[in-house]
Order: sequence, then C-alpha cells, then structure tokens
Amino acid sequence: QVQLVESGGGSVQAGGSLKLSCVASAYIFSSCRMGWYRQAPGTERELVSTLSSDGTTNYADSVKGRFAISQDNAKKTLYLQMSSLKTEDTAMYYCAAERCIGLGYEINYWGRGTQVTVSS
Repeated sequence: QVQLVESGGGSVQAGGSLKLSCVASAYIFSSCRMGWYRQAPGTERELVSTLSSDGTTNYADSVKGRFAISQDNAKKTLYLQMSSLKTEDTAMYYCAAERCIGLGYEINYWGRGTQVTVSS
C-alpha cells in the first residue's frame, strides 16, 4: 500500500524549532526525489526542500540556513529539521515522493500533511 505519513508538527513560538518526519513505504522511499512542501491558508502549495537520490539538496530561499532536510534509509524516513522558526513558516507541511521525468521531476505521491503553527 502506498503510504507517506508525516508527523512532528505542532505549535511553537517564533525562534523555536521543530523536526518533521515522514515515514515512507519501501517502494516510495526509493523514489528519484523526496521533498517537503507547505501550504498556508489562501496560498498555493510551495516547495520547501528536496533531497534527491544522489544526495543533492534544494531549499527555498525563505528557509535556507534555517531548515535542513535529511533521511534515514534504514528507517525509510525523511526529516525536516526546522530552526529559527518565523510566523510566516506557519502552514500545513506535506511530504512528497517524486519521480524523474527527463531533466525534471513529477510528484506522484503526497502525504496527508502535518500542521506547523508559529506564534509571535
């Protein structure tokens, strides 16, 4: 069964930290790329960070230097360590698995999301 299950969200004050986890089924974890996306109310879903199968990482400019993506292959788990959180980081965070298409990627699996709320 296809599964991506996020956890680790919650409420935190600005300047605090949270670590999100995404447990994936073995098949999905071997995807070309895994990533974290977020969506705040009234906005479109946006890329936060991705980790490719070759180890390449990618971050949105708004989170560079504050967030770190990583994975534990043995646990089939993708992580997002979030530090120095800002109120504008408040959103639903989604884990995604992507396949390679030519020189690009296509998201083919989504998790259900975990809510992150940062208060001032």
